[in-house]
Amino acid sequence: MNKIYIKAFASLLVGIGSVSCGDGFLDTKIYNGFDIEEGLTDVERIHYALNGAYGHLYRYQFAGNYATSFGDIASDLSYWNMRTNHFTDAYRFTPTPDDLYLADIWQYGYKVIDNTSRVIESGNALLQTVEEEELSDLNMYIAEAHALRAYSNFVLVNLFGHQIKVNGEDFSAQPGIVIVDKPVDKDQMVSRSTVGDAYNAIVADLTESIRLFDVAGQDQSSKVYFSPAATWGLLSRVYLYMEKFDESIDAAQKALDAAGNPSLVYNSVAYKALYNGGTSNSESFFCLAIDTSNNWSANSCGTLWSSYSYAPSAYLQSIMTDGDVRRAVWSWTTDRQGIVWFDSGKFGAYGLGGNPAYGTNYLINAPEMYLNQAESYLRSASADITNAQNALLVVAKRNPAITSVADLPSDKDGLMSFIQDERARELFQEGHRLYDLRRWDVMADLYATSRTEISWAITDFKISGCVYPIPVDEINAGFGVTQTPGWQDTFPKK
Repeated sequence: MNKIYIKAFASLLVGIGSVSCGDGFLDTKIYNGFDIEEGLTDVERIHYALNGAYGHLYRYQFAGNYATSFGDIASDLSYWNMRTNHFTDAYRFTPTPDDLYLADIWQYGYKVIDNTSRVIESGNALLQTVEEEELSDLNMYIAEAHALRAYSNFVLVNLFGHQIKVNGEDFSAQPGIVIVDKPVDKDQMVSRSTVGDAYNAIVADLTESIRLFDVAGQDQSSKVYFSPAATWGLLSRVYLYMEKFDESIDAAQKALDAAGNPSLVYNSVAYKALYNGGTSNSESFFCLAIDTSNNWSANSCGTLWSSYSYAPSAYLQSIMTDGDVRRAVWSWTTDRQGIVWFDSGKFGAYGLGGNPAYGTNYLINAPEMYLNQAESYLRSASADITNAQNALLVVAKRNPAITSVADLPSDKDGLMSFIQDERARELFQEGHRLYDLRRWDVMADLYATSRTEISWAITDFKISGCVYPIPVDEINAGFGVTQTPGWQDTFPKK
């Protein structure tokens, strides 16, 4: 099997152009390689196109930073020291349709979707004629393409659409995103689906990916590519958001099983070593191929969570006890001007000289699976407190003061509150918090105003209704994408 690792600064073989006025919804352009309009006519070209999709996913404008960071910056877990102006509208909950971060997330999300749709369409056609010795590789590439497309659609629908379920209330009929199930011609008119239709497409892609991995009988044996474990893990997350709790529990277990049930670590030295860089995180199923040679430098997540002003909020610090092993990656530095900076946390790349630009993004990980199970057991029709406690304990033991289920709440409300805090502690810097707050329908306190004291500029905000605007360039392109009515009214009024 030919294994080509993604190179961040290599010329992408396949891609699409930007979405802007007059360009059409998707405008496919030629990069330093073949013209995909001529067709993906063999397995090698399918592989190149797939790597182009991974390259777009990897970009700092998408999973490499913006799409990942957004969910924690726009939440109660971050503190901005006001020394730089990155993500300030997201942090202050004052977005606009011309926000450049939102525009980039939209654009690069659809780059991934366009490439993977081409891989899927052309790959399925090739299945009828490909040589037997190439069949396993081809099925595997199509499986990865389905998973990548699902990942991108999931990011986009959660950011630009309403949360599908909010504490039992169904919002699946709300405006979603444009669902692309086959390549879109440059001048083709399109329209937004509903949120529910988007989720149906995501689930369909993930279930097809799992089927094709099974048919292929192989994966690429590297965390920088989608695998059965990563695909099941993403499906567990999707089902949790859909409040299909039994399905989320099952998918999480299948993810853990497919990954060989990796052990979690419970001491500070071992925990810090998870973030040595590259694929060092033994608890991760899927990560980006970031290293000393291939990274985003000033545009990296590590830079954002250090010299670009962001740090754990005083609230997050207050719920993370001093002995918690997850504090092993927390430290602060004071510069010559007396400004206190966070030292990048999970993006520390501690085995690569500690340069935060080299810190990779671990996108789908084992601890999340246990937390998905814990919440799902508790919120299922049977409200299984015992199984919820047992799943939660696997992660909660990161705090050495917790050694058994006897140290966890035993009532439903208390246990749910603990799970919510545990997701904050465990998943910080992985981009989940905004969506967790929305789907739980909490009255959120946001825009922390102090590094050391719990203080908020926004208090008791009903965050569940918050819907971000579709980028203005997409609206102005005139190819059918419409703005979400009344999105402005879903944000705090200053």
